[in-house]
Amino acid sequence: MIKHLKQFFKLVIFLIVFVSFFIGFKVTLSAQTPKISHPLTALTTAEITTAVAVIKQDKKLSEMAVFPLITLQEPDKTEVVNFTAGQPFQRKAFLVVYERAKNQTYESVVDLKTKTLSFWKQITNVQPAIVNLEYQLANKLVKSDPQWQTAMRKRGITDFNRVQISCWAPGILNKQEQDAGNRLCRALSYYKTGCNYYGSPIEGVIANVDLNTNKIASFVDTGIVPFSRENWNYNSKSLISLKALKILQPDGKNFQIQGNEVSWQGWKFRYIMHPRDGLVLYQVTYKDGEKIRPVLYRASLSEMVVPYGDPQPNWAFRNAFDVGEYNFGSLANTMELGKEIPENGLLLDAVLANEKGEPAVIPGMIGIYERDHGMLWKHYEYNTQRNDVRRRRELVMTMTAAIDNYDYSLNWIFHQDGTLEIQNELTGIVLAQGTAAEKQSENNPYGRLIAKNIFGVNHQHFFNYRLDLDVDGQANSVMEMNVQALPMNQDNPWGNAIALQETPLTTETAAVRDLDMKQSREWMIVSADKKNSLGAATGYMLMPGSNSIFLPVEGANIRQKAGFATHHVWVTKYQPNELYAGGNYPNQTQPGQGLPQYIADNQSLTNQDIVMWYTMGVTHVPKPEDWPVMPTHRVGFKLVPRGFFNRNPAINVVMQN
Repeated sequence: MIKHLKQFFKLVIFLIVFVSFFIGFKVTLSAQTPKISHPLTALTTAEITTAVAVIKQDKKLSEMAVFPLITLQEPDKTEVVNFTAGQPFQRKAFLVVYERAKNQTYESVVDLKTKTLSFWKQITNVQPAIVNLEYQLANKLVKSDPQWQTAMRKRGITDFNRVQISCWAPGILNKQEQDAGNRLCRALSYYKTGCNYYGSPIEGVIANVDLNTNKIASFVDTGIVPFSRENWNYNSKSLISLKALKILQPDGKNFQIQGNEVSWQGWKFRYIMHPRDGLVLYQVTYKDGEKIRPVLYRASLSEMVVPYGDPQPNWAFRNAFDVGEYNFGSLANTMELGKEIPENGLLLDAVLANEKGEPAVIPGMIGIYERDHGMLWKHYEYNTQRNDVRRRRELVMTMTAAIDNYDYSLNWIFHQDGTLEIQNELTGIVLAQGTAAEKQSENNPYGRLIAKNIFGVNHQHFFNYRLDLDVDGQANSVMEMNVQALPMNQDNPWGNAIALQETPLTTETAAVRDLDMKQSREWMIVSADKKNSLGAATGYMLMPGSNSIFLPVEGANIRQKAGFATHHVWVTKYQPNELYAGGNYPNQTQPGQGLPQYIADNQSLTNQDIVMWYTMGVTHVPKPEDWPVMPTHRVGFKLVPRGFFNRNPAINVVMQN
């Protein structure tokens, strides 16, 4: 009897342990599976795995097939705008598939609910972004090439492991390369003396790699140029010690995050880390009293172009499209508290897939934090000696990405006065050119000597932002504002008159515009059917910051390829598939893609759902202070309310002691 009781109790204990384990396992699974409660939720690891599996099952892909892009297929805008919690919604994935052996590109859409392939189409005569496997392939092919090995030995380099290969998208193609139509990259070589091998470019050597045939398509060696053998490490031993500066929020943070939706100080928005665009904002609204008012639907970095200004053939091709040629978002870094973002911030993970279609959760790709930024507003009353002042608080959402030698950060900054600011930060290492020079000479106008044997080439960075503004709804128009000094006459006897002229831009071709500092030119998106308390249309204006003009001259190939950079402002009627200012496939693309193509039909912009595209540029003439790592340079613009509110929305901000 006792024996049977012992066996019974053992069985009960086993069942309890088993049930507890099973329940715990289910809870763990549930905790690890993100809740998909909104149509603009980013793809999960499970969804990416499903999408890739569906394509592999439906299509007979070769072993050399890669997935340059896997992302959410954004649902119809109307569906998203009208969505309410609890409603069913579609879930689809968009994938670009590249068959390298066949040199064929396909676009596909997978329905994640039915697990079926709903769209599959070959896109001819295009090249998707370069993927990681191709960098590895180029490195192997170049280092095994007899021509390259001979070029290295001529320069006294026999240990090829001391050479770093950097693979660039080919940029400007010659006629032979255009006719061949193959997928290329241009391999640069650097001598590794330490962590900063960019200080030792092996100048004059370019290996052009055919990524379809796995061969060196052509090889160029223009002759030996001395290169620096110094160790240009940037971990200096003579550090300047600073006392601790603590940024604390003892009462907690003022922002709330639910899923991918952020709320702060009247603002509400959603975000996604897009593998191409980087950090994208959606459905930005502002709570004005009891009303939730839309400001913009989608905002993203659309494209970048970095043209280098040395006419030598080995440099003239260097015109990087960092968004479309390299997938800017996939190059984002994991950040650290107290470094890229202050210690009071919060780091958020993101899910991305590699070119094999394998998803991974990447920690700390997105940072969000509050910061103090001086005075918000102030008035001192002399008569009563009353001092009213409020400190400015800002919410910053940020990401950083390393694109070979350069590092960029992209910051979305929300202000308490209803302003949304976009600020890009540029840092990293100047793309150096090897030179025999050890002293500055005026004989080379294409840049400046920044260290012995290291020449910094003049270049530019141009960023285009796509801003799908929905100011108080989708029915909008666009106005240009110019401020002018009026001539002296009977109506202006003192010559002090300053007049504002507002001009509607009614068509897409009329809305291709440029900055004009003489007239303090700005642009405004206004509601077609909403008025403020003064009877004026509610609006948001684009307030430019520092900028530049695109310097490649008329007829230059890069000017035709990067048409978006030739003007500061473009406005188009909303089209869901018009997302990229330089076209969907800027790698080895034909001229005239992107914005020049989008405005060809010259559609009306009056009382329409419209998209504003803003291009801002930096002209960089390198200097010794940029070496070995350049200080951060900032460039940006603001979207500022103009008649959107009836008064200063920050008047009610209360400071807590």
